[in-house]
Amino acid sequence: MQDDDLKPTEPLLSRVEARIIGCLMEKQRTTPDQYPLTLNALVAACNQKTSRHPVMQLTPGEVGHAVNVLRDRGLIHASFSGRTERYDHKLAGTYLLDRRQLGLLCALMLRGPQTPGELRTNAARLADLPDLATVHEALDSLVQHEPPLARELPRQSGAREQRFAHLLCGEPEIEATAPAIAAKDAGDRPAFSERLEQLEQRVSALEAELATLKGEQT
Repeated sequence: MQDDDLKPTEPLLSRVEARIIGCLMEKQRTTPDQYPLTLNALVAACNQKTSRHPVMQLTPGEVGHAVNVLRDRGLIHASFSGRTERYDHKLAGTYLLDRRQLGLLCALMLRGPQTPGELRTNAARLADLPDLATVHEALDSLVQHEPPLARELPRQSGAREQRFAHLLCGEPEIEATAPAIAAKDAGDRPAFSERLEQLEQRVSALEAELATLKGEQT
């Protein structure tokens, strides 16, 4: 993975692979009792409608294929709990990242480009980020990482803060970044968004458990 000939903006992951790794990183912190994830739980996490940009509709086949590719590359580890295969990510060890770096990278992978203030809010459940100085320090370490894992984007017209994007899928397309108004709305209603996200995670976990039980009974 850390090939000296690798260009800084060369894609390390496809968008589907990035969504899968990001979901595993998120669920490891937010629902540790359900982690590592089954395939059904991982598909549900990938297709969440909250805390995701863009929203995806991936099939179990698409997720399963990408998981196998990531496992062959050493980015995912598979284990068995009973007759059910479960998956956990290996990004921290691959790139030697600490919890704050992982939290910010996860938020960028799942939600798209964000300002440091938005990242502090959106990654609060993933890592301890006491102030913006801490966020900037972690972002700088991702920007200066070898290979670079994030970069600062050009300032948008009318925007007060710079945004950052991850580089795991290559150079970000400025036109495809999350609309500023959507980010503003999310910042205006953090409590509501967090509550909605928690409820959706509970529903996804219950659906995954039910699907697993049905599979074991067949």
